[in-house]
Amino acid sequence: MMIAGILAALFASVAYGVSSVLQALAARRSHDEALARGDTGLATATGGPTLRSTIAAMLSVLFIVGTMLDVLGFVGGAVSARLTPLFLSQTIISANLVITAILGIIVLNIRLHMRDWIAIATVIAALCALGVSAKENPRETESLLFHWVVLAATLALVVVSVAIVRALGSRAAIAAGLAAGALFGAVAIAVRILDGLDPFSLSALFSDPALYALAIAGGGGFYLHTVALQLGSVNGATAALVVGETVVPGVIGVLFLGDETVRGLAWLAVVGFIAAVVGAVTVAWSGAVEASAQAEQSEPAPA
Repeated sequence: MMIAGILAALFASVAYGVSSVLQALAARRSHDEALARGDTGLATATGGPTLRSTIAAMLSVLFIVGTMLDVLGFVGGAVSARLTPLFLSQTIISANLVITAILGIIVLNIRLHMRDWIAIATVIAALCALGVSAKENPRETESLLFHWVVLAATLALVVVSVAIVRALGSRAAIAAGLAAGALFGAVAIAVRILDGLDPFSLSALFSDPALYALAIAGGGGFYLHTVALQLGSVNGATAALVVGETVVPGVIGVLFLGDETVRGLAWLAVVGFIAAVVGAVTVAWSGAVEASAQAEQSEPAPA
């Protein structure tokens, strides 16, 4: 089952990485085609995309294919969260930035610096270390109380994050990115503990608080991620998101869900996890990741 979970995480990582590049390419082509037609009003007063230009990009074939890959990536990530330790599955999925950066060279004609290549090599080596050191754990049954705690914590995180972002205003990009990452991590936690999937039972599924935590975390994470991309540094917001979506579920998995390492290899897992997060954060500062993240902006930033 461990191998299946790793393959699912790798699939999700590739799907997310390719999706980001396709959406960025769609946004770029839509903008260029509009300029060629002599269209004006493609940007707001602050330089961001208008609703009209964004809709045009979202209706393109490339953007639609990218969105479909996002859905498939979510399914792959959900399968991986059920079958592998969260510190492994979430870290592999965060490596989608590596896919984005490498494809950006070919598709977006973006040049990577030596720093980027070192970071990419570090992420790959770190993932190998994590794969070797992670232990396949049997699915444990959590108490219903834990499911309610996850729902309550998710609600609290959304409320507090939105309040902080609104208080900080234009300086909230990093905070919003970190909060979005933590909420995406909450999605993985909710999927991991969700009842009613094996064996499938609609009554068990809809009576599980984790299902509603998943929905709230997903919606809140998407909103805050969009806000983060529009308020400030795209690279900084993406880097903060990587930290949130890997560290939070990784720690929760070890402390509460029984995620373990192979005996004697805990040190390798720790080193690999830290190296992977640092490497992914560094890759987040590449031009390809910035161009791809900007394509995810869907509307002017909220006031």
